[in-house]
Amino acid sequence: MSKLKRSLKRPKFTKALHQAPGTMTYVGNKETKETLLEVIDYNKDHYQRYTSTSPEDAFKFEEEQNTTWINIDGLNNTEEIEKLGKYYDLHPLIMEDIVNTGQRPKIDEYPEYLFIVAKMLYYNGDGSINNEHLSIVVGKDYVLTFQEAGGDVFDGLRERIKIGKGRIRSNGADYLMFALLDAVIDNYFAVVDDISDKIELFEDRIFHARTEDNLVLEIQELKRTILRIRRAVFPLREVVNRLLKVNHEIIEKKTESYIRDLHDHMIQISENIDLYREMIRSLLDMYMSTISNKMNEVMKVLTIMASIFIPLTFIAGIYGMNFEYMPELQWKYSYFVLWGIMLLLFIGMIFYFKRKKWL
Repeated sequence: MSKLKRSLKRPKFTKALHQAPGTMTYVGNKETKETLLEVIDYNKDHYQRYTSTSPEDAFKFEEEQNTTWINIDGLNNTEEIEKLGKYYDLHPLIMEDIVNTGQRPKIDEYPEYLFIVAKMLYYNGDGSINNEHLSIVVGKDYVLTFQEAGGDVFDGLRERIKIGKGRIRSNGADYLMFALLDAVIDNYFAVVDDISDKIELFEDRIFHARTEDNLVLEIQELKRTILRIRRAVFPLREVVNRLLKVNHEIIEKKTESYIRDLHDHMIQISENIDLYREMIRSLLDMYMSTISNKMNEVMKVLTIMASIFIPLTFIAGIYGMNFEYMPELQWKYSYFVLWGIMLLLFIGMIFYFKRKKWL
């Protein structure tokens, strides 16, 4: 659980202080020595993939009459990002949001392009969840994606473009935008389904939990995890909903049906998150109720034992007093009679408790 906490932790500052709007200041915790560019240029009959560390190498593809996807890894190198932004005439506020990893998912419309911010959630090799800041700029025949560092959820999309599988090579930049968001949302399903599996495991563990277990701390950490996931997912639902209403020449009519499908998926994920959030709350109540019931059983046994020994202790206390004149002390059978009375009381109380179904 601690891995989940570290990987989903938000940056402490979402915007640099005392700086003018539009100033590029990297806000994040993943720094790379150099910016890596991956360019995929394609159409129905053409495919080319190119990697470089220089933004200038990507400029030549802008003249081609193809769809060009330029993916940039490494946001801390703001000078390199700024070169690319100037070439594509990106607004200064967009450049600021690209390097600000604390930016909330959103969509902005500009005459020549659309700007979308989203959060990628996917599992690292060690099983922790990575919360990756993703910025998407969609132009007429190009798509720019900006990430903090290497590693994303687009390997399947890259493979489909390479082999020409599906509709991707026959459509333009708007469909590529849909495919990118679809890959991000598909991984939301994977992460949320994993939360569901963890909830089921906790439900099984609760009924076998002991009071010394740290189960309540693990449930609280799972609760914090689902809240962080919710913070990444719910704003994107608003983005997709607004994307449906965007009247922009970049988005073709045939792509709108695919965007509606994205919206349906986001509604389903949002409902699942709310459901699992309530289930986690119920887990805490269930855990406390289970522990309380077990403690009640212990207290019940102790109370019954105390109730049985109270009259016996009373009798033993009476005849344990140091008085000289106690008539029963002079009778030779008094010891055995006293034991008999105590045994009868013990058996009678056991029978009474059983009849009352307290035992």
